[in-house]
Amino acid sequence: MDWFNEAYHFDQTRLRLAHITDTHLFDHVDGEYFSVKTAEHFKHVLIDLAQQNLDAVIFGGDLTQDHTFGSYQLFASLVSESDLQCPVFWLPGNHDDIAYLNEISQGQIVSAKKMSFKLGQILLVNSKGATPAGWVTERHLSEIQQQCAVPSLVFCHHNPLSIQGYLDKHMLENGPQLLNTLVDSEHVLALFHGHVHNEYVFSFRELPVYATPATSIQFTKHTSDWQQQDLGAGYRLINWSPAGVQTEVRWLVK
Repeated sequence: MDWFNEAYHFDQTRLRLAHITDTHLFDHVDGEYFSVKTAEHFKHVLIDLAQQNLDAVIFGGDLTQDHTFGSYQLFASLVSESDLQCPVFWLPGNHDDIAYLNEISQGQIVSAKKMSFKLGQILLVNSKGATPAGWVTERHLSEIQQQCAVPSLVFCHHNPLSIQGYLDKHMLENGPQLLNTLVDSEHVLALFHGHVHNEYVFSFRELPVYATPATSIQFTKHTSDWQQQDLGAGYRLINWSPAGVQTEVRWLVK
């Protein structure tokens, strides 16, 4: 089935979005990822999101750390119990089980991979490969090419460009193919991704490429070593209006 077969429509001329990613949850609220209680971080993010007057939240992958269905149920429960009112969309990360993500997609959590509104559309790409590194299949690249006929923002999990750090060993292996497909369409305004657990801003053939920090733990920038920093949770706000696309990162410092 076409990855973009299911669509969601907003009947408005502007969108206010949040991009959250890399929750790394466990099947219990006290689970710790590098000494960080990831569910607690996620709860704080949900509290902040509920105050942002959002039209949608896009979850950028790596929901789970222990790969249990209980971690997906915890994600759904925390969203349901929060004051967040808008729909939550998702795309898969390298840790994720797409069948589990589909199973929790009901009510507020929506499985659609295309969102349209009066200025354009949002596309959520599947970069999950056979290994922790990312891969976008030829068929999926063709689907993306066909979809990018109107102004678009595109999201995926893996970084398509090098961050000059440890996570490059698990980056999107055919990142240039994806990026060239997006740029050649002449309709993509920006690409957003997670995976690298920190904030980055890049450019590819003048296409802006934004990395969003994790809600869990951040990975130290500018080092080839595996290093973690508990800098608090982070996420990205995105405003798309007739004036253009503006984005900023919000840090919830401990």
